[in-house]
Amino acid sequence: MSDEDITLTAGDAEVTVQPGNGGRVGGLRIGGVEVLRQGERFGCFPMVPWCGRIRDGRFLDGAAVRQMPLNAPPHAIHGTARDSAWRTARTSTAEAVITHELADPWPHKGRVTQVVALTEDALTLTMSVETYDSSFPAQIGWHPWFNRNLGGEDVQLDFDPAWQEERGDDHLPTGNRVDPKPGPWDDCFGMPGGVDVTLTWPGQLELKVASRQEWVVVYDEQDAAVCVEPQTGPPNGLNTLPHLVTPLEPLEATTTWSWRRL
Repeated sequence: MSDEDITLTAGDAEVTVQPGNGGRVGGLRIGGVEVLRQGERFGCFPMVPWCGRIRDGRFLDGAAVRQMPLNAPPHAIHGTARDSAWRTARTSTAEAVITHELADPWPHKGRVTQVVALTEDALTLTMSVETYDSSFPAQIGWHPWFNRNLGGEDVQLDFDPAWQEERGDDHLPTGNRVDPKPGPWDDCFGMPGGVDVTLTWPGQLELKVASRQEWVVVYDEQDAAVCVEPQTGPPNGLNTLPHLVTPLEPLEATTTWSWRRL
């Protein structure tokens, strides 16, 4: 099937899926109000096969040291899948399944599958990574750009992390866990009970980002948008906390955004 945009609808919610633009969710409109920042680089893109930065673009893959392109010098950031066209496997009124074949510069063959499922009051994103032959380390995450303002007051963030990953001058975790500090943030937090972050646009909308994963990066240093990024490990996790994808065990993760009008 093609990689053309897909529109999903449920109640007064509408989602645009863009297989041809890195497999991203290009828009989420609730009652006609666009919640995601618009633009080719924005919306909500999948981070796979890694999340955030890899130090110097290098990671250990068994006995081999692999080098990824330095697309955020001096590091590599946010995986390779967002830079490629995905393919549509199947669609219905409220669900789309899209796939991406891992290829150069990633050193292993594999398939990423993303399921985008919409209901009247929630959007669920599920992603899995499978290998065709050799095992490899990987991460999964999502990078949504939520509009800071929907026409009223700016969004408010509410979450209660167990810790914050101390961030070094190179923007990577130092390995130390510290008490959560006030924002603004470009930081990774630990939520062992699962990611649970509430965004509230006062008098308009409350949206909860949830995931069984226990890592979330919050980025709110831009005027236009706020990012809440559930992921399967911290930045540089291919080196510090790798998940191994094997022929018998794919890596899978899910995030659900649920909302209510205020």
